[in-house]
Amino acid sequence: MAIITISRGTFSGGKAVAEDLSRKLGYPCISKEIILDAAEEFGVPEDKLIAAMETPPKAWLESPEKKIAHLNYVRYALLKRARKNDLVYHGYSGHLLLGDISRVLRVRVIADMEYRINAAIAEENLNRKEAISMINKLDKQSLNWTRFLYGVDWKDPALYDIVINLDQISVKSAVDIISVMIEKDDFKPDEESTAALNNQVLSSMVWAALTKDGRTNSSNLNVISDNGTVTISGSTASERSLKAVEEVIKGVNGVKEVVNEIGIGSDWKW
Repeated sequence: MAIITISRGTFSGGKAVAEDLSRKLGYPCISKEIILDAAEEFGVPEDKLIAAMETPPKAWLESPEKKIAHLNYVRYALLKRARKNDLVYHGYSGHLLLGDISRVLRVRVIADMEYRINAAIAEENLNRKEAISMINKLDKQSLNWTRFLYGVDWKDPALYDIVINLDQISVKSAVDIISVMIEKDDFKPDEESTAALNNQVLSSMVWAALTKDGRTNSSNLNVISDNGTVTISGSTASERSLKAVEEVIKGVNGVKEVVNEIGIGSDWKW
């Protein structure tokens, strides 16, 4: 499947590029839809999922295990969509949520401050001072969030395949450029990238099954999948939950073998 992620600062024009690109290519345009998917799948209120994606790092210290779970719910929803369809995704650091999957076209859209200020004034009915304050606040929040979770600066151009400056070219030209790039062999799915995506999807499905089962949702576990073989490590509270973990994993479609490296230790509740 062809996957395009578009990262953009607030009011930088990335949403317009994503939506126009979606129409041109006929790909679904995904953003907060994955929040709705995750909320429905896991029965978690939308506002809690949004908070997990947007709140600054210090807020995570209040309940880090729940925040991590909520982040993984959203990642699971994105991976499920990516496996089924070509898509254009913008928002919530899709290029990082998708991990090290290759053949994903990672785009960053930028614009100078004046462009962004004018867009904020027009879209949010703000005065100039309010627009500047809002942009600076959200930029700082995004910077702190990505550094905390992934150890990177989301503005680093090395994280992207292309950086497009809307001060220099139009939205239409940006869409044309991306449309040409996605047809290149570099971004066409191959055996390796498809396997990597399938492995991440299966890991995500296993993790989701474990968090939804009352016997296993208080275990601190890590999941790695490789062509149907699932290696599970970490700790669980009792022999009973240890046995339940393997039972739950074997019930996930696509699991061929389970390598159990779990120990029994302290637990925490998602």
